[in-house]
Amino acid sequence: MNMRTRVGIIGAGPAGLMLSLLLSREGIDSVILERRDREEIEATIRAGVLEQGTVDLMTEMGLDERMKREGPVHHGIELRFDGESHRIHLSELTNGRAITVYPQHEVLKDLIAARLKQDGNLLFNVKDVQLSDVSSSQPRILFVHENEQMELQCEYIAGCDGFHGVSRSSIPAAAQADFSRTYPFGWLGILMQAPPSAEELIYAYHDRGFALVSTRSQDLQRMYIQCDPNDDIARWSDEMILEELQTRLATKDNWQLRVGPIIQKNILAMRSFVIEPMQYGRLFLAGDAAHIVPPTGAKGLNLAVADVRHLARALTLFYKQNQTDLLDAYSTTCLRRVWRAEHFSWWMTSMLHRFPDDDVFYPRLQRAQLEYTVRSRAAAASLAENYVGLPFDW
Repeated sequence: MNMRTRVGIIGAGPAGLMLSLLLSREGIDSVILERRDREEIEATIRAGVLEQGTVDLMTEMGLDERMKREGPVHHGIELRFDGESHRIHLSELTNGRAITVYPQHEVLKDLIAARLKQDGNLLFNVKDVQLSDVSSSQPRILFVHENEQMELQCEYIAGCDGFHGVSRSSIPAAAQADFSRTYPFGWLGILMQAPPSAEELIYAYHDRGFALVSTRSQDLQRMYIQCDPNDDIARWSDEMILEELQTRLATKDNWQLRVGPIIQKNILAMRSFVIEPMQYGRLFLAGDAAHIVPPTGAKGLNLAVADVRHLARALTLFYKQNQTDLLDAYSTTCLRRVWRAEHFSWWMTSMLHRFPDDDVFYPRLQRAQLEYTVRSRAAAASLAENYVGLPFDW
């Protein structure tokens, strides 16, 4: 069975769904192919810190009703080290810009509902996806849906299917360059039923390793501690996790973590990854298919949104004015922001985590950087500007 569309989108994550909505707004049809079912996507709990630009775009597109009702706006973050807390006033340092704490799976619920309300061209449970003729003017996507072999004929393909998807691997090895770094630590993350322990995110540096406190709601909290990425989660009892959190977050004024039942825990490995270029023929990569950042800088979802905003503008210019300038420049345009985010995420990660086999020298450098960041307005402003997100057209 054959289908036809202007833009075939692989992956119903933030990148693929947002791209489809942006294109639809301009009257450009698309079809999304997703390997998972809707229930699995919406039930996979993921963290989410939305930059100001992401929030503004969702508001502009009328996708902000639930986000504004349920997602608290944070005007600062806290850096904690040597038993003392230091607030970085994000809004004061960035002319009023802020972040919104709204988990990725909640964003996906909103985007999926909006997409299905439009035209329903979103196919779940797709299998055996293969890309064909991506360097030609008539690329095709072959796949199986509901036990039927299908072919989607496209004019362009957007690969939004993540690091392990088929899109990135469809680019010939000779036509791409990969840049990566694997970090020697991971995050043990928990979801805990408890009241908030803080009004804003806490980033803590400690001799035993990094810790992060992030409020999800008035009765659900997300927290992380640095750990060995190869550790067995079964080795970590709830009591051990809570004790480690309290130790790493302890202050001289006896701050106390508010605790409750832990309902989820897992270990997340950390890496940085970028592919260049982000386009090949009629195939354009976006989101995790093109780049991965460590979560310390809270950039993953926001980079995906920035990618597809550029791609949507480029496709709109082509279909409405027959101009390919922005399409030709897509990779160059996106990579400027990607590498800025990669650097910021690496910088935050390097400043806040203990590295294995550290001698006394590197920890002293980390403390010097932390002291400079909280004592210098210029340094704090640089952190704040990057954290709330640079303008899309930066």
